[in-house]
Amino acid sequence: TAADEALAAFPKPTVAVVRGVCVGGGAQIAVACDLRVADTTSRFGITPARLGIVYPAGATRRVVELIGPSATKHLLFTAEIVDAERARRVGLIDELHEPSELEHRVDALTQLLTTERSLLTQMASKDMVDTVVATGAVPPATESRWRSEVATSDDPAEGMAAFAERRAPRFTWSPPPGA
Repeated sequence: TAADEALAAFPKPTVAVVRGVCVGGGAQIAVACDLRVADTTSRFGITPARLGIVYPAGATRRVVELIGPSATKHLLFTAEIVDAERARRVGLIDELHEPSELEHRVDALTQLLTTERSLLTQMASKDMVDTVVATGAVPPATESRWRSEVATSDDPAEGMAAFAERRAPRFTWSPPPGA
């Protein structure tokens, strides 16, 4: 669908937070995110086999890339709802927390990503990882583009200074218009 395609293509890091049931379209949206954090009450399913329909091709590709062909086939063929522990074991979720701890962890994670880590590094990493998954390699032009961004950014100097001074960095890089 357009929503999950746009989410998957978003250049900045995305995090899905899952509580309770994450089935069908909810799973499709969660898989389109870069990271998935869930609580132990969560249940997951990809259930088109219950309805006699075919899961969208882009969503299927993302699930295969995330959890591999065998686990994807199991979810698609059986339409079973799996618990959070199994979802974590197969790689469908990245972190699993008790319900009482989830909000605190999500707050800490988003704080870390948005204020203490370089957006330049995150966007370059996302671009290159997605390119490796899609094509098997990072083209020299992509690497060169990101190296140029690093060369003109204050983020590396700030990161090194913050490390040396044992303080949180204050990164300032922002994407060029249209990125």
